[in-house]
Amino acid sequence: MARILGVDDEPDFRRIVARMLTGAGYDVEAAADGRQAIEAYRAQPSDLVLADLYMPDIDGIEAIIRLRHEFPDVRIIAVSGGGHLGKEDVLKIAAGVGAQATLAKPLEKKTLLATVEQVLGDR
Repeated sequence: MARILGVDDEPDFRRIVARMLTGAGYDVEAAADGRQAIEAYRAQPSDLVLADLYMPDIDGIEAIIRLRHEFPDVRIIAVSGGGHLGKEDVLKIAAGVGAQATLAKPLEKKTLLATVEQVLGDR
């Protein structure tokens, strides 16, 4: 069973995504921001990181950069609903700094699971 680290500062979003992923047979750990995600990944690396991009403390872009620097083989899907940059712009930045795939919020379960399978299949 693949292990996924879900990172988002919105508790409801974390719960919904965790429910979708556990229902599909994945083991899910959650983090509320980039700092928690980096610490969790250091403690126990996951098969995949699903990271929101707009978060307090360490945002998703910075977390992707740090994870990629420390763990070059980390698999990352970046997620965004937008913010001061449009979601398409920030998702392009995330891909440029190391996310293997990007998803725009709101997430559809079918699209999320297909993207997770695709990125995990690239291992």
